Amino acid sequence: MVTASKRVCFDEELGADEPSVDGSQQKPYKTLLFALIQHPPSDGPVEYLTRKRQAGADHGPGVSELHQEWVPATQSALKKASNSYDQYKKKQARKDELAVREKQESDKRQQALEEAKKIHIQQDPKLPQARKIWLNEKDPAVIKLRSGESKKDVDYSEGRGTRVRVTGRVHRLRTQKDVVFLTLQDGYGFLQCVLTGDLTKTYDALTMTLETSLEIYGEMWEVPPKQHAPDDRELHADYYTVIGKAAGDKEAITTRVAPDADAQTLYDNRHLVIRGENASSVMKVRAGVLRAFRQTYEEITPTCLEVTPPCMVQTQVEGGATLFAFDYYGQKAYLTQSSQLYLETCLPSLGNVFCVAPSFRAEKSQTRRHLSEYTHIEAELDFITFDDLLVHLEVVMCRVIEIALANPQVAQLVRDLNPEFQVPERPFKRMKYADAINWLVDHDIKNTEDKPHEFGDDIAEAAERKMTDIINRPIFLTHFPTEIKAFYMKKDPTDPRVTESVDCLMPGVGEIVGGSMRMDDYGELMEAYKRVEIDPTPYYWYTDQRK
Repeated sequence: MVTASKRVCFDEELGADEPSVDGSQQKPYKTLLFALIQHPPSDGPVEYLTRKRQAGADHGPGVSELHQEWVPATQSALKKASNSYDQYKKKQARKDELAVREKQESDKRQQALEEAKKIHIQQDPKLPQARKIWLNEKDPAVIKLRSGESKKDVDYSEGRGTRVRVTGRVHRLRTQKDVVFLTLQDGYGFLQCVLTGDLTKTYDALTMTLETSLEIYGEMWEVPPKQHAPDDRELHADYYTVIGKAAGDKEAITTRVAPDADAQTLYDNRHLVIRGENASSVMKVRAGVLRAFRQTYEEITPTCLEVTPPCMVQTQVEGGATLFAFDYYGQKAYLTQSSQLYLETCLPSLGNVFCVAPSFRAEKSQTRRHLSEYTHIEAELDFITFDDLLVHLEVVMCRVIEIALANPQVAQLVRDLNPEFQVPERPFKRMKYADAINWLVDHDIKNTEDKPHEFGDDIAEAAERKMTDIINRPIFLTHFPTEIKAFYMKKDPTDPRVTESVDCLMPGVGEIVGGSMRMDDYGELMEAYKRVEIDPTPYYWYTDQRK
């Protein structure tokens, strides 16, 4: 008996390698390899046919059957496709083998998890009373660290370490055969905890995930020689409970905020990003700097009093194009760009004042110089000269750095975040805007239009930073032209083209501080309103200061 060969068609021009295609003349595959995969020779006699066309004929979809013919694939094409098919089979076999192995491992793990559910741990009531501590507690009078070796996982015999109770979230996790090392963090510090014995065999231990909240009891030990852990100590656990299990798999924190995630993903998951060491370190340094500012303003003579100006205003400070506007019970209002004008109203009764408050700028940009909201530290000083202002700024900045770095934790975090950080060199260099323009021209640093700088240019960040980095010391850049500064800045009595204004430029950073003297003449202020086309009516409270 003769068995008829199955006819399988492929057409490299009009075919398609898709599951919906059946390899018929009406629905041919695109490649011979796909035809072999779908209809392997091992299934029985198969004849692989390809479409043959007449030279010069129209080969479009509507071509007549008279102009096309199905012919067997050539031996060379079959040989080449067969080799590729053999590679495909080997790859598929490895894939199937891996799937089987993964299935076996999954079944084995599932069995282990089921067994783990039967293991329950309990606190031993005979153990010493545990002392609750935060993870930054290091006082030897509170915590005694045990050293040496012990054959027991938990040993509170003579010379024992303090038994403590700690709470926190799993920051790092490393599992070995019979030991689990996890680093706990509670916002105050880090502590390595060691789980052994039945503590590693429970369902909670086998399904432990990062950011899981735990309460752990155990004995404090010194870290063994040549080993490392935060603060060179570790907790040998004798009991723990899970307060809250964190998500795993696709919802795990390491998946949602992976180190190589794009910036937008990190922005959208900022609430998770700040759990990382880098982001949390920045926030701790920021807190230290804010404390230092407040201490500095208390120390200086005369002192500055902290006040809390409003965030909802009806006036602009830095230009109308960057205002966040909103409706305030039928009246137009804005989120403040700066609190400096409001601070002036406090001077007569409170003396020098400062504030730590949010400011808002409606500048949609991805650069580091443009934030829609940021914390603004501003101060207003009464009865001073422009030189007094510069001296004040230098004293405050340097004292803030000194106080912040006097805190060991802040100093260490600064070193970790920026190993190249150096305390600014004093005295700060003073350079007038006109001299800066000449310096940029002499050093062939062009403006944003790729032309030499001219008086009146608003020096761009790139040029400003390049100049600062070359000079490599803090610069007080002063006396900016009236046209490029805010309307309320006082003109220099010796050169009315410029204002008594200043930007402090720091190497490696750029501008960090801006300031100026204020117009104190009523008529001059009214002319300034007119010059920048601002209606003075909403500023009545500010203008009143000049009457």
